[in-house]
This record gives sequence, structure tokens and C-alpha cells, in this order.
Amino acid sequence: MAKSYPVTLIEGDGIGPEICAEMKKVVAATGVKLQFFPAYAGQTGIEKFNDTLPDQTLKLIKKTRVAIKGPLMTPIAKGFGSINVLLRKKLELYANVRPVLSFPAISPYKDVDLVIMRENTEDLYSGIEHEIAPGVVESIKVITRDASTRIAKYAFEYAKRKKRKKVTAIHKANIMKLSDGLFLDCARQVSKSYPGIEYAEMIVDNACMQLVTRPSQFDVLLLENLYGDIVSDLCAGLVGGLGLVPGGNIGKKYAIFESVHGSAPDIAGKGIANPIAIVLTLAMMLDYLGEAKASKAVHQAVVNVLKAKKVQTPDLGGKKTTAQMGDALAKEVSKLI
Repeated sequence: MAKSYPVTLIEGDGIGPEICAEMKKVVAATGVKLQFFPAYAGQTGIEKFNDTLPDQTLKLIKKTRVAIKGPLMTPIAKGFGSINVLLRKKLELYANVRPVLSFPAISPYKDVDLVIMRENTEDLYSGIEHEIAPGVVESIKVITRDASTRIAKYAFEYAKRKKRKKVTAIHKANIMKLSDGLFLDCARQVSKSYPGIEYAEMIVDNACMQLVTRPSQFDVLLLENLYGDIVSDLCAGLVGGLGLVPGGNIGKKYAIFESVHGSAPDIAGKGIANPIAIVLTLAMMLDYLGEAKASKAVHQAVVNVLKAKKVQTPDLGGKKTTAQMGDALAKEVSKLI
């Protein structure tokens, strides 16, 4: 009997339920048995349980140990904090992994093949801030040796496992000599244990310029939390946008895989959202679960559908619907399995 994997499913807000429905079609086409358990967070968490992150959701993720989620709405400059950040903290999902790969038929840059490896639990992105006097707000950047060493080890182990050749630590240690200096020191120490992998360093502003002029020089990028968030979106732009990039949040015990674009309330319910990001995220999750064949088939199906250019949602320049894209991807997976 084929193995069945329990997976927590947080469809999310806005376009989340629409793209997750197409992801389920692709799952069915792979033949892999994923048993989805629905859970809620963000706006839907408030609507159902009056809580942005209900206890039921956390308990379910801890039980299944693996989750896949659509986008969650985060209010800007007011309201509740980021549920994504809260999930990462509560579950110690310290490694944010975002592979970025060119799709020749679609991507502005044809030679991008890199992985963002972002520390996920501290730094300015943690949102530790307070008002110290009227009109004066302080945000605190916390960098620790333990967290920096942990993400550096994960980056080098990932590079070794995936036969990647180079890890580049991205920093601003010329200005933040203590915090970013500590991050760099940890990366340097860890790199000594991996002589077969080239190690390099680059200041974050220069890295941004280099990424848009010669992205092929990069392989695995090791970054602190805030730099990683910004640079990963920049890299998504190199290959066609956030609708084409998957993401995973990995810890020692748990993992949550997520499409990294927003909830897009302006197009929710219109049936025109691009489901490719959540489908590629599914491919990442299948690989994590040990279903390498299915993972490769899903990724190749995306490549084939994009290359054919017959089915394109509006963000890709076409007029096809979310469901038509999902159908095309599922059909292609069926051919490849």
C-alpha cells in the first residue's frame, strides 16, 4: 500500500483558496497520497476562531509536522502582526529556503539558478520595537551566534546535498560591525568544515547590483532575516515575479511550505490568480517528504507548460484562468509520472 502523508493545509486569505484548489489537482496527478487537514490563520482565523493563530492550528501542525499554506494577509502599519513571522518563531522554523530558477520562455533573465538561504527567527525582521517617547520609535536588531551558526550550517549542508558549489554570505558588516560582523564570523567558521564548497562574502547593496547585472555568479546566498526577505523578492523579479517562486520554512521538527506572494485581495474570486508558486511549493514539499520522482515531475510540468505558452494567466501576459492553469499542470504531471 502506498504511504500516506498527513499534511496541515492552511489555504490562507484572498486568492489562497483558489490557488490551493489547483495545487490539489496536481497532487492527485502525482499519485502521492497526501492527507490534507484544514487549518486556519490570519483573517480566516479571526473569522472562524476570533484568533489570528488559533491553538488548534498550532497543535495540528505539530501533529502532522508538515504544512503547506497559501498567503496570509498582514495589515500595513496597523492591526495584527505577521502570522508568518509568528509561525516561524513558535515552531523554530529557522531556515527560509527559496529556490529561484529561470524559466527560459518567461523569465527576463535566462541564467538564474540560485537558492536564497535566509535566517528566519531574529534580526530586525522579528519586529521587536517600541515607542520610547512620543514620536520616537526604537527597533531592535538581535543577532546571535547560535542562530547565525545554525543557518550557516544549514546552507552548507544544503549546498553539499544538492551538489551546489558556492555559498555567498551577504552582509552590511562595514557599517554594523558587531551584529553583521558576528553573522560573518559564524559563516566563516562554518565554511572551514566544507572545503569542497567555495565561500565568498558580499555587501548587501553591492549584491543587489550584482544580482541584476550578472546573476549567474551566485549559487547559494546566505543572509540575515531582513536582507533575505528583500533580496529574495528581488531575485523573484529576475525570473518573472513572485508567482513563479516557491518557499519553505524548515526547522528541526517541523516544516511549513508556502507560496511567498501576497493574498492579492484585488483579484480574489476572479479566477485569474497564477497557481504556479503554490505548485512549485508543492514540489519542494514532495522533495522534503522523500518523494523525489513526484517532485521532479511537478517541476518539469511547470517548465513544459510555461515553455508551450498555450496556457498563461494574466500576470504572464495571457488570458487563461486559475483553473485552466491548474488543469494544464495536472495533465502534464500525469504524462510525466
